[in-house]
Amino acid sequence: MAALNHEKQRGAGKGRHQHAIDDHQKFLSFLVNSDCYGIDILRIKEIIEYGSVQTVPRMPSFICGAINLRGRVVPVIDLSISLGENKSDITKRSCIVIVELSVEGTKVVVGVIVDSVNEVVDLARSEIEPPPSFGGKIPTEFISGMGKKQGVFVILLNIDRLLSLNELNELMVLRQRQAAKIKEQMASNTRVNADVTAEFSRKDSSHSRPGDH
Repeated sequence: MAALNHEKQRGAGKGRHQHAIDDHQKFLSFLVNSDCYGIDILRIKEIIEYGSVQTVPRMPSFICGAINLRGRVVPVIDLSISLGENKSDITKRSCIVIVELSVEGTKVVVGVIVDSVNEVVDLARSEIEPPPSFGGKIPTEFISGMGKKQGVFVILLNIDRLLSLNELNELMVLRQRQAAKIKEQMASNTRVNADVTAEFSRKDSSHSRPGDH
């Protein structure tokens, strides 16, 4: 985690444009269904352990629900389903990668479930090949390139293509719905605390006697 933050700080100092045209580009690599994928490290916000995902009914299968990330509602998607495969099996190594997507000019922060996180991979331009023109189990529009490091292939994802505009709208609805639920829960907790405080005050008053003070 510390290494990821260090790499992001170094990359952020160059700026997004400079990062894109450098001879080297850094990616966070991770596994989904035994395949190794990579996302541009500048699109990564943070990595958290899997847990506390609040499911929401009547959502597409790839939307697992949402998490409360320090008071902010973040939708969570199952990357395996988005890539056309089966639902992810949650294990002790499962993680949620918080990323920023840009869909037709609209930016949104989402959590992506992955089987495990590997490392930050530094790829030279010569180590990145164009995406295949056809074939393969993953739609080619989701792939920005194919990296190869020390004999291992890394499928570089174009994360902005993972969501359509309609799917983005569904995520926005989910976020609004969960935000309203959190607000309602906080209001309920406030009312309960007020009732408890009032009850204690009433009991203290009833137990007090004129000569006690």
